[in-house]
Amino acid sequence: MSRGHKSIETRHYEERDALFAGLRHVSRRSFMKLAGLSAGLAMAKGLVTPHGFQLVEVASAAEGDKPAFTFAYVSDTHLYPASLNDRFLRAALKAVDDVNTLDPQPDFVLFGGDLAQLGRKEELDLGRQILKTIKAPVHMMVGEHDWFLDMGEHWRALFGPEQHSFDHKGVHFVTLMSVQEKDFWTARGMTPAERMQTVAGLDNGVQSRFEVGEAGRAWLKSDLAKVDHKTPLVVFSHSPLYKYYRPWNFWTEDAEEVQAILKPFRHVTVIHGHTHQLLTNRIDNIQFHGMLSTAWPWPYAPEGLPKLTIQMNRADPFDQFDGCGDGAVDVLESGLVNKLYNLWDRNPVTVRASYLTSSARQDAPPRTKLPSY
Repeated sequence: MSRGHKSIETRHYEERDALFAGLRHVSRRSFMKLAGLSAGLAMAKGLVTPHGFQLVEVASAAEGDKPAFTFAYVSDTHLYPASLNDRFLRAALKAVDDVNTLDPQPDFVLFGGDLAQLGRKEELDLGRQILKTIKAPVHMMVGEHDWFLDMGEHWRALFGPEQHSFDHKGVHFVTLMSVQEKDFWTARGMTPAERMQTVAGLDNGVQSRFEVGEAGRAWLKSDLAKVDHKTPLVVFSHSPLYKYYRPWNFWTEDAEEVQAILKPFRHVTVIHGHTHQLLTNRIDNIQFHGMLSTAWPWPYAPEGLPKLTIQMNRADPFDQFDGCGDGAVDVLESGLVNKLYNLWDRNPVTVRASYLTSSARQDAPPRTKLPSY
């Protein structure tokens, strides 16, 4: 090898670093275009260009695609203590850096749950430390990995109540705790750690299915009682508020009862984490969008996949960022949304409101060329 020779990989990463350094001073719209172009060029070279944040835009003041405001979305970091595994830590830091690079800054950031892997104090504290570096205000949602070691005691001490709502520029937002479980641990004499390990396993015959629960549904009813049914409603949950695949607990047992509470509202969007994959669904007046994880992608379930879902290609198991990613959602005056999935190492995929409302007869996103899993 001659002195000074640079491999194609080295040249690629030098070009990537230069590209992203240059992006720090461009607008968000230009950033998205350049990020997509960069991903396309990388794919053409057989290489990839990761980027990492979940971006949500909300337009409520007027019909059309001009956003009234923007918020970013980061989810499912699954942090271990840094001394055990820094892979997920680096991914979380990457997402935070990307959000902080946005210009203009989002109005706020939503974290979608599963900050920790096993609910340990040091995991949650690490996550808190990372999220504190986000410039914009952060709204938190809890996941099952954060909860079942101490039943949310430390999470609540760090972040407050597990359910809350707020109004922002004409849109009513709700964060809804959706990962309650029936008590499977007391009769078995499980320790807190055994309870947490069981829930984290998902595909076992021991734990119950996730649910919002009677108390959670009562809280939701009470919260929405003061909201006009014409007001756009955006609900954040961790598990999907529908039934996707029961064996893996991609499932909310009382989903129909929750949907009945949301049904009187003209336009409802539910954005959820937990499934770690590009996922789209519509049930009556409710449109659902599954978000991507910063930690790893889950495979698509062997059955039960919503018909409107545009599956992403199979992820490369040797690439940390493949199958993970970020996205953008424009919520229009109608209350419907255009969702942009920015897969970290792939071309972005847009799921338009017209695609859902037409039951896939219009504006279908490009289909994947490789099998998903």
